[in-house]
Amino acid sequence: MIPLPGAAPPPPRIATLDAVRGVAVMGILLLNIVSFALPAYAYVDPNFAGGATGANWLSWAIVFVLADGKMRGLFAMLFGASTLLIAERALASGDSPARVHYARMASLLAIGLVHAWLIWAGDILTLYAICGALLFPMWRWPVRLLVGVGAGLLLWQLAFGALGYIDTRRFESVANAPDANETTRAQWTSYRAALVPAHPPAAEEIATYRGDWPTIARARASTAFHLETQVMPAILPETLGLMLLGMALFRTGFFSGAWSRRAYWGVAIGGYALTLPLYIALAGWLTRTRFDPIVLMLSEPLHLVLLRPWLAIAHAAFVILFVTSGRVQWLTTRIAAAGRMAFSNYLATSIVCTLLFYGYGLGWFGRLERWQLYPVVAAVWIAMLLWSAPWLGRFAYGPCEWLWRSMARGRWQALRRRA
Repeated sequence: MIPLPGAAPPPPRIATLDAVRGVAVMGILLLNIVSFALPAYAYVDPNFAGGATGANWLSWAIVFVLADGKMRGLFAMLFGASTLLIAERALASGDSPARVHYARMASLLAIGLVHAWLIWAGDILTLYAICGALLFPMWRWPVRLLVGVGAGLLLWQLAFGALGYIDTRRFESVANAPDANETTRAQWTSYRAALVPAHPPAAEEIATYRGDWPTIARARASTAFHLETQVMPAILPETLGLMLLGMALFRTGFFSGAWSRRAYWGVAIGGYALTLPLYIALAGWLTRTRFDPIVLMLSEPLHLVLLRPWLAIAHAAFVILFVTSGRVQWLTTRIAAAGRMAFSNYLATSIVCTLLFYGYGLGWFGRLERWQLYPVVAAVWIAMLLWSAPWLGRFAYGPCEWLWRSMARGRWQALRRRA
């Protein structure tokens, strides 16, 4: 890369957009901490590891209702909004929006692959880079078309899950009928067992991630390959749909605080009133069925497609109301700073948490109950709030944002602020 002389001021910031991003990058750790610290299937079924009674169940239920999928949904919407924002800025500056965008996506994919294969397999950046490449041709679409196609992608995901659930229940009924033959019963037993994703026993996975670097590296590579070749293609339509909705919301001025306070209050109260009772009922259903994989076939698309977008948008509306109220400015300033450095905070969280929980660090993997993970989350949140604003007081970008920007532009960008 060729060094860039001098130092340019960073582009204008949208405080509400940064604050929503800050809440999202902090909130996503509520979910990711389980994958950092416990065997993988505990993310799906708390009975598998980490505890599922008392405080452990309560911590699962609160996170499921308020954050599970919602923070990832917010991230996807914000990614769509940022895609539109950067394309418009490139066009206004006389640059090529396509060149700027695809250079960013190629760089993001490279960073994501390093993150997934060398730090933590649960990386989301590679998925976003691929979705971003598919998303760009739609950035000029009007709001109605963005909403229509985005909603269509989400509903397709819901229909796919619902049809799978109906077919599975029909197969179950046939196999359990009094006159069912042994072949049908055997086929049903095999099919039902295959509904649970392949995963090692909890004790085996705990031993692996308390092991040395080569042992963990092999397990991480296997998991990263599985996620990138099987899981990510399955969730690509919903992710792309949420990005399109994010574009539409940004185009209407939602993320920039342009709506009236009454409108934001309506979105927040309406979203919570609509979704929270249904989420509580869904949490009870999953608990009563002990996270039956057949139930999960329906519950996952129900909450990710029908409920998650409304609750995620309600969260965003509440954050925007908080920021624009002018209250507790020291906190909103620090949350917005964490959002400006969301990329750095996301990757730093992976480094810190793997060093805490993996065997080549402190080796806490599998040692804490589920509820005990959340003081760790609180400590990481405090660190994000403490370091982001002082860093941005001296530097134009977060360290990873600077690296991404430099890679995308093909030359080192000025990092320090001008006096």
